[in-house]
Amino acid sequence: MVFSIDTYTERRQRLRELVGGGLIVLPGNNDSPMNYPANAYKFRQDSTFLYFFGQTRDGLVGVIDCDSGLDWLVGDDIDIDDIIWYGTVQSVADMAIEVGAAGAKPMAALADMVAEARQNGREVHVLPPYRYDTKIMLADLLDTHPLQVTPSQRLTTGVVELRSVKSLEEIEEIEAACAIGYMMHTTAMRLCVPGLTEQYVAGVIGGIAASYGCITSFQSIVTQHGEVMHGYPSNQPLEAGRLFLVDAGAETNSNYCSDHTRTSPVGGKFTQQQREIHDIVADCHDLAMQKAKPGVKYLDVHLDVCRLMTDRLKALGLMRGDTEEAVRAGAHALFLPHGLGHMMGMDVHDMEGLGQQFVGYDAETRPSSQFGLASLRMGRRLQKGFVVTDEPGIYFIPALIDLWRAEGKCAEFLCFDKIEQYKDFGGIRIEDDILITADGCRPLGEEKIPYRAAEVEEFIRQQQDED
Repeated sequence: MVFSIDTYTERRQRLRELVGGGLIVLPGNNDSPMNYPANAYKFRQDSTFLYFFGQTRDGLVGVIDCDSGLDWLVGDDIDIDDIIWYGTVQSVADMAIEVGAAGAKPMAALADMVAEARQNGREVHVLPPYRYDTKIMLADLLDTHPLQVTPSQRLTTGVVELRSVKSLEEIEEIEAACAIGYMMHTTAMRLCVPGLTEQYVAGVIGGIAASYGCITSFQSIVTQHGEVMHGYPSNQPLEAGRLFLVDAGAETNSNYCSDHTRTSPVGGKFTQQQREIHDIVADCHDLAMQKAKPGVKYLDVHLDVCRLMTDRLKALGLMRGDTEEAVRAGAHALFLPHGLGHMMGMDVHDMEGLGQQFVGYDAETRPSSQFGLASLRMGRRLQKGFVVTDEPGIYFIPALIDLWRAEGKCAEFLCFDKIEQYKDFGGIRIEDDILITADGCRPLGEEKIPYRAAEVEEFIRQQQDED
């Protein structure tokens, strides 16, 4: 348990008020077998269960009764066979006391609790399940097919409202994750030398995450093919003159996450062409930091970044025409096919499993269907206490370039002959986690990972000189 008993009881009370009535059922996670039952993946508790009940053991369910005001921790105590292999753990009753719940009930009682609520005409609220064992359990409880479990919109929007605004103690946890992320990324820069493999670098930085915290916050993207959005590490050695993109984060023992991206030159020096593109991305990153503040739509910050990117690409001869028209047509998405950022917290894409239309959007701001803009995960107005990522990038994706050229897509804005000269470029992304403050924003993490081209080159030189 990370926070105080008062934190968890207050969170559940606020959720109870937002939902208004009925029975809320919040399943925790079970062990997930890798290739046979006894060989499981490292356990990771469900984030919403953690937020309201704070316990990290598998096989638990939290029940919040909106009408009686009572909360229950449901689960079975482990038996002697488990104790032999895994050691003694707290009883479910003791865990319930720790988080201020009314008491504990065995797992067999859960079906009776749900059945009684339904018989009395009370609504049973559940969130969108993302694991198949949870889908089956909820289907049994609600007497439906696993693919027809209907999430409660009142519960979903209530959870999003509470989890979106981070408390001071949550911000401290994210800052701790960022501190681990700093070690990961500066180590990757030090190892950005010809001959080492992508897998080797990924293994080293993954080991840092594991040794200082819990796990990496997502599968690390460690690649010389930065034009591939999720370019996972291969056994290919790093080659002098290429760009090396590392998108990686840490998850602390309390399950709060960080997420940063840096793009470094293998061998320590950017070419002129690489530096020109890197400078554009860095300036777009800084523009987002200047624009992001309470009351501003992150959609508008994204579009401001797209305009700056378009202007700068026009200066290099890669785009042309009226900037506003080009952005409105989505021409820039050839180079930036994703959004500026997403929510951050206990999930690296915080609460994304609840539905992005609830997390990153609302009744005022709706998702777009336009290529590129459709991938913006966070568009709604920013509030003090939000933690979001700022991650512009520029990519030269050969298959996408060929497709758009063949189709004549946005041809009035794109200089395809010039773009052809960049088809072996790769991609550049720069990403930081930012906290929305009362009058602006600030990057999280006491130590800042170098990102300006000159800073990156100097940092790599210093580190490799020391080695």
